[in-house]
Amino acid sequence: MKTRIGILLCLILTACNGPEPRKPIQTKSGSFFKESVERSKKLLQLEEQKIQDIIKIDSLKHYNHTASGSWYHYWSINDSTEYTPKTDDLVVFTYDLLTLDNDTLYSTKDIGVVTYKVDKQELFPGLRNAVVLLKENEKATFLFPSSLAFGYHGDNNRIGTNVPLKSTLTVLKIEKQKLAN
Repeated sequence: MKTRIGILLCLILTACNGPEPRKPIQTKSGSFFKESVERSKKLLQLEEQKIQDIIKIDSLKHYNHTASGSWYHYWSINDSTEYTPKTDDLVVFTYDLLTLDNDTLYSTKDIGVVTYKVDKQELFPGLRNAVVLLKENEKATFLFPSSLAFGYHGDNNRIGTNVPLKSTLTVLKIEKQKLAN
């Protein structure tokens, strides 16, 4: 009887162990991600060099560099106001999209007039950042590296993979947000 209780006790104690996790068949070294990061860095470096070459050739215009990584110059400046769009403002604007070699991808006519609620609607990253830099009745040309344009995916239409863009943006109207009472 003591033997049966001892065996039963051993079985109960060994059966209480949970399932042992399996070890992975393959281990990932992370080299794919490291290579991808390196490719992205090299691509950005090449695009930035091309943008710098354009700026150097276009020496009559003064280009500004944004915190997000694009460059722009003004065609017209509105000195009568200091107000730039804020979150929830409605901005009415036009823009076009060209390659850095000035091949038109989408004209202003193709795109039409856009009404955009700041930070509440989708635009590609560069354009989203550009809209809030301009005041009403200002016009500027922006140069975007592909990472701020449509990136590695393109737009599934006219804009291919990793295409840096040039865009002339005109802010027609800014409708300030109405504060709730």
